[in-house]
Amino acid sequence: MADRAPRQPRYQRIKEYILDGIAKRTFQPGCKIPPEIELAQLFGVSRMTVNKAIRDLSEAGILLRFAGDGTYVAERKAEAPLLDVNNIAQEIQARSHNHSITLYTLRAEPATEHIALQLGVHVGATIYHSLLVHREDGIPVQLEDRFVNPSWAPDYLAQDFTRITPNHYLMQHSPLTDIEHTVEAVMPQREEQAMLEISATEPCLLVFRRTWSHRNLVSFARLLHPGTRYKLRSQTQLD
Repeated sequence: MADRAPRQPRYQRIKEYILDGIAKRTFQPGCKIPPEIELAQLFGVSRMTVNKAIRDLSEAGILLRFAGDGTYVAERKAEAPLLDVNNIAQEIQARSHNHSITLYTLRAEPATEHIALQLGVHVGATIYHSLLVHREDGIPVQLEDRFVNPSWAPDYLAQDFTRITPNHYLMQHSPLTDIEHTVEAVMPQREEQAMLEISATEPCLLVFRRTWSHRNLVSFARLLHPGTRYKLRSQTQLD
């Protein structure tokens, strides 16, 4: 059967090039990145495509744009974009910090009534479940509890999620087209306290996230962030 996986958008390749340059300190905080015309020539694309990549990274707080001057690498704090879905590994590396993953669960299991409702499948249908913690310089900053529809990510269980993130795999094989977010302030459960290495009195922000790829509901995730270690950011441009 022919490979039907959509090709990675060209603007996404430019974003990854810039993020990789920041992670390797080729582009250091406070320094300019190459101008748009130079990036357009390097990747063989239009300036509009480059502008899309830079605009996305600027809205994520990774770059700072100054009219008539250029685009600079921003000084970064630990934060997560609320209205976008970025790779947490790239965010952490862009701050010149080390990202690592502790994997607790990666298995196939029957969908409970709650998960079936969130994923749009039948109760008892086989779904994939991953449970892991993202660390920044060894410190837990996010508990990711994710449920995936195998129809749209058939090789999910074959991935090494200590080396790549679920987000990276899903973006490569089921590119994101729509997202849904709900945010709550919660106190962590006992198991969550242990995995995040926090006390029972540590307030947390819990993000419920559902993602679609071309009208296919691909995944449902619970993303739990210790309140003292992470922040969620939202930016909306009004006409």
